[in-house]
Amino acid sequence: MKFTDGFWLKRPGLTVLHPAQLHDTSADGSTLIAYAAAKKVKTRSDTLDAPIITIKVEAPAPDVIRVSLGHFLGGVPKGPNFALNSEEHEVTVSSNSLTSGALTASFRAGEEWGLDFLADGKRLTGSGWKGMGIVDTPEGAHFVHEQLDLGVGEAVYGLGERFGPFVKNGQSIDIWNEDGGTSSEQAYKNVPFYFTNKGYGVLVDHPGKVSFEVASEMVSRTQFSVSGQTLSYMVIYGPTPADILRKYTALTGRAALPPAWSFGLWLTTSFTTPYDEETVTEFVDGMASRDLPLSVFHFDTFWMREFHWCDFEWDPRIFPDPPGMLKRLHDRGLRTCLWINPYIAQRSAMFEEGRANGYLVTYANGDVWQWDRWQAGMGLVDFTNPAAREWYAGKLRALVDMGVDAFKSDFGERIPVDVVWHDGSDPERMHNYYTQLYNQVVFDVLKEARGEGEAVLFARSATVGGQQFPVHWGGDNSATYESMAESLRGGLSLMSSGFGFWSHDIGGFEGRPDPAVFKRWIAFGLLSSHSRLHGNHSYRVPWLFDEEAVEVLRKFTHLKYRLMPYLLGAAREAHLEGLPVMRPMIVAFPDDPSATYLDRQYLLGGNLLVAPVLSESGEVSYYLPAGRWTRFENGEVLEGPRWVTETHGFDTAPLFVRPGAVLPIGNRTDRPDYDHADGVTLRLYDPAEGTTTAHVGASTFTVTRDGPAIRVELSGPPLPWRVEVVGGPSGDLGAGETVWVTD
Repeated sequence: MKFTDGFWLKRPGLTVLHPAQLHDTSADGSTLIAYAAAKKVKTRSDTLDAPIITIKVEAPAPDVIRVSLGHFLGGVPKGPNFALNSEEHEVTVSSNSLTSGALTASFRAGEEWGLDFLADGKRLTGSGWKGMGIVDTPEGAHFVHEQLDLGVGEAVYGLGERFGPFVKNGQSIDIWNEDGGTSSEQAYKNVPFYFTNKGYGVLVDHPGKVSFEVASEMVSRTQFSVSGQTLSYMVIYGPTPADILRKYTALTGRAALPPAWSFGLWLTTSFTTPYDEETVTEFVDGMASRDLPLSVFHFDTFWMREFHWCDFEWDPRIFPDPPGMLKRLHDRGLRTCLWINPYIAQRSAMFEEGRANGYLVTYANGDVWQWDRWQAGMGLVDFTNPAAREWYAGKLRALVDMGVDAFKSDFGERIPVDVVWHDGSDPERMHNYYTQLYNQVVFDVLKEARGEGEAVLFARSATVGGQQFPVHWGGDNSATYESMAESLRGGLSLMSSGFGFWSHDIGGFEGRPDPAVFKRWIAFGLLSSHSRLHGNHSYRVPWLFDEEAVEVLRKFTHLKYRLMPYLLGAAREAHLEGLPVMRPMIVAFPDDPSATYLDRQYLLGGNLLVAPVLSESGEVSYYLPAGRWTRFENGEVLEGPRWVTETHGFDTAPLFVRPGAVLPIGNRTDRPDYDHADGVTLRLYDPAEGTTTAHVGASTFTVTRDGPAIRVELSGPPLPWRVEVVGGPSGDLGAGETVWVTD
């Protein structure tokens, strides 16, 4: 939202107050409150008819400072609010500054108004002349904005899963969940958090609509605004992007650890295609006979009857024996997933049940909110009502008891604002927050039934904290190279917003992919944290494209399963530290200026560089940072920093190992959930001087380099393993053995 008409003027009709001068401050324990006059105060008469803007500064955690500013503070508090963690720590407060860890917020004394954020004595950003604003419109609406300075060369990242340019500078972005596909400015997963390449991040603590002007309205500032009389935001000091993500996810929650089987290949029925148990069996048999090891089979919407979504009842016309069918799939080593959403069609038996018991969202007059979009006469489950949550959860438990292992928790974006909620939540704030309640209910059902580390979703919508309930996928993309690229940008943007796991529809959802598009997408899909074949009007089994697609899928599925010891290590980092499995290059290489705008490559975990091929010809350009990078497939070494342009067949893609990596490689290609330490190969890529450790299951490998000598030790269960120095000697080892190898 823009409030100005160029540099000097406001938009017609707006009345805007800005802090003009720091009048005084007060300290209350670990809180600093500043009172800023909206005009210069030189005499007593200047205090008459003079608004005051109140700015409160606090520190919920080390290196994190909260700023809350407002005009009229007598409003009734509104919910919901983000669930944020805090940490007791030492906070230093003076007359005009507050320090938390290495981060200081300091108000300028004297004639010039300003609030500066400094770290270790260096200014990171700040709010200066006309940065804070209290806005009144002619219609009686109220807004509060803040503007934080952007330095020369400063780039902004994050703000949720956004499919436009990865660097957000120059964009106007509304944090407002919408069902808009992957090719528009709208987003399914809006997160009012960003970080920059200058050492800090910002979380706007408002679950409703937040409007960002990123180097747009004011080209040297990031502006964010909300409706109402108050605004609260937090500045998070890194100094690196990885540090910022660690501290941000410590505040907002870190991802649960998904089960190992969820990292395998998922195949679906597709959306509107015809299917029944015979179709499912044919697909599963076809995959098995071609050595394409499936891990999960997903049933999309039409497992239920048309016009009944959701009633959580199998369509008896096409699935006459659901428990038997699920058992038959389980007996083949497969997990199963069902599509669900939070909408209840009027024809569903659940609609009347929900209406009668007050489980559906209503208008102020008590009528159930309904419309015909998506499902005829559908209503919306009111997850602010504990009884409604239990009602919905009970339907899911019955399916889990039947044998279902996971749920695709679709939708949750089109949430009305002309309604009332059971707990009195503000409708504008609930629009984005609804998805958090929805996905938590579904995730908790699985966690309760399957146990810690066994729950997994395939969720589309999210907000702050949604990363706690993995996995999320990118929504409705299209079967084109352009959509591959926009999907990747969306994933990298989400990974810059605190999320650890992400997937996308291999081959594209809309349209039937050309065989070349499908084959190129396979490599990208299998070199993502989670991998799913899914479409709209057409199936995604590879033999329907060509035989080469079968071979390509086999190769990259086998590769992913061999990488499972490494990928689970990256997953544990996401779970314990908040670092994403798919890492934007700016997160991994913040000191390399060439990484600033890279949006067609990423690190998979901390040590594998992936550059998807986004062209039919196979030509791809990518950047290797400084060091000796080793091509995973054949051991070729390329020295960075350098740009590389090369051409790939469908069966390869640029995949490089980072200098100094210790890479555990598994010994199975038939499934992702095996004993990853049994028979593991430890690949050493020119390890650095000193000690490096790698954890594989219950085993810990310690690699110590002293000049040309490398010592490798294993502590853990008595299992066989192998060490391989890439470009050097290799050997098979038994339990408890130690090996010395010479580079």
